[in-house]
Amino acid sequence: MSLAKRTLGRTGLQVTVLGYGAMEIRGPRIWGGRPVTEQQAETILNAVLDAGINFIDTANDYGRSEEFIGKYLSKRRSEFYIATKCGCKVTYRDENTDDTPHEWTRENLFRGLHESLQRLKTDYIDIMQLHNPTVEQCQQGDLVNVLKEMQQQGKVRWIGCSSTLPHIRTYIEWGVFDVFQIPYSALERAHENVITEAAQKGAGIIDRGGVARGEPGAGLGNPDRWKIFEAAKLDELRAEGESRTAFLLRFLLAHPHIHTTIVGTLNPDHLRENVAIAEKGPLPPDVYEEAKRRLDAVGERPQ
Repeated sequence: MSLAKRTLGRTGLQVTVLGYGAMEIRGPRIWGGRPVTEQQAETILNAVLDAGINFIDTANDYGRSEEFIGKYLSKRRSEFYIATKCGCKVTYRDENTDDTPHEWTRENLFRGLHESLQRLKTDYIDIMQLHNPTVEQCQQGDLVNVLKEMQQQGKVRWIGCSSTLPHIRTYIEWGVFDVFQIPYSALERAHENVITEAAQKGAGIIDRGGVARGEPGAGLGNPDRWKIFEAAKLDELRAEGESRTAFLLRFLLAHPHIHTTIVGTLNPDHLRENVAIAEKGPLPPDVYEEAKRRLDAVGERPQ
């Protein structure tokens, strides 16, 4: 078996339904991340490509993430698409921690672009995304035209925005972004209809947070968020031997307008499990509809 691919909106890129979220290899200085050794980074990144995944998402403020990708995957550049983000920056706080402020200026966006190109050891970025600005920030900084300038210079192929409600509805109306990265899972359905609205306007959709960081205990998920799973009695809908996390991933795959969902891990075994789940494909239509009905009933519904 191999991972299914979907067309990432108007970009035309054929991306695997399962992508890799490279925030996992950021290291300990950013947002309390886990320590990552050189060997761990090399192992997991090559395992991602070996598993057939062809989409990797990172950001300029994800610690060592871009550096590791460049160091260990630049020789395999033709095998994957890279999406990164700009508008962010990293500043020193103390010997253990860096801060990640945002600065919505042309100067900082281009600083991020050139730094990312250098770290990734590439001469182009497939998708450059704004890292969650408000509509006001986007307008004040004339950020769309900055991204278009990057395109005109041949350093960026497609432009996107990592965004959330309420800003994303305005961005969809503008019709200028080729791709949106949006948080969504069965346990956090606020953006379910927004995803469809964006896709119907031609945008590619990258989902993040799709497995709610994994079931508490086995993963890093929020216990309160996962209470929704029990309240909706989704356990009754799981196939025999199917984990809760697997159910969530297949729920995502059943959304017709999500083109790829990024899941991060440092563990090659977890990566193989995620690939095996994705290869099973979406939930059956009747199970998917019943899951949404049960989630509606407990108040977890789209906005």
